[in-house]
Amino acid sequence: MAQLKSAGKAVQEGHVGQEGHTRRAEQEGHKGRTTQVDEKPAAKAGELLIGNDLPVTRLGFGAMRLTGKGIWGDPEDRPEAIRVVRRAVELGINFIDTADSYGPYVSEEIIAEALHPYPAGVVIATKAGYERTGPDRWVVNCRPERLTAACLGSLKRLRLERIDLFQLHRIDPKVPLEDQLGALKDLQDAGKIKHIGLSEVSVPQIQLAQKIAPIVSVQNQYSITDRGWEDVLEYCQKEKIAFIPWFPLAAGKLSGPRSAIRDVAKKLNATPSQVALAWLLARSPVMLAIPGTSKVKHLEENVAAADLKIDAKEMEQLRHAAHA
Repeated sequence: MAQLKSAGKAVQEGHVGQEGHTRRAEQEGHKGRTTQVDEKPAAKAGELLIGNDLPVTRLGFGAMRLTGKGIWGDPEDRPEAIRVVRRAVELGINFIDTADSYGPYVSEEIIAEALHPYPAGVVIATKAGYERTGPDRWVVNCRPERLTAACLGSLKRLRLERIDLFQLHRIDPKVPLEDQLGALKDLQDAGKIKHIGLSEVSVPQIQLAQKIAPIVSVQNQYSITDRGWEDVLEYCQKEKIAFIPWFPLAAGKLSGPRSAIRDVAKKLNATPSQVALAWLLARSPVMLAIPGTSKVKHLEENVAAADLKIDAKEMEQLRHAAHA
């Protein structure tokens, strides 16, 4: 389960669970001058409690792009990839999403190289369920022995004794769901993983999974221009499950010359991508956005979205941006 611990500027409505304390600026006597007390840019997005015990900033980092073309092999600039991960944490991001299939293995290795020993409070989430046979080639394999081996491999690469959030990358139609989640439950009982999540699932699939093991997160494709999983988001909000949208920036499909997104971006002196991220944060209190990049400059632009405030009129304007 996920609870909203503290709301950031972008959130315009609703609270989930216990409202937490937000650090505030201290006035220093000069007009307009403030000092932020441990306030980092990403913290302005607010905070979620995953599984009631993992506090994370609602603007995280997706580490898929820390790899080569086709999500295969090493990135062109590995030192820059390492700088991106370190800079993300410096900016206040404490939730990093990856998978053993990214590279494969490359993303997890870069995260460990960049951050180990991990700063206090940093949550690393990874996934298993895909085998890779080449660039842009993904083969679902969720046999229990494969999932167990994948978890042990991720633990070794990430240099962790326990993975805070371990997600089933896809449900394998060839394997009974109780066997797939049963393997994850066994790993949980053994102390290898703390919480279990799902990816690209329907409401009925989540409900079935909940009968087998506690589910604390769902990672489905979702963005301001692609809202096909709206019913899943609504269910997650009702059940207080963290909703982690992948492909949150729709890879360049955000703005045309007359789009609502571009109009709002111009008004707010922001980029369309920043508006798309701010919209996600405002859309639901259980939203945990994870935009990814391999460049520090782009990362910093994304994090700046945490400070955007979208009012009710702009939210209504952006509501029509779906499938733009």
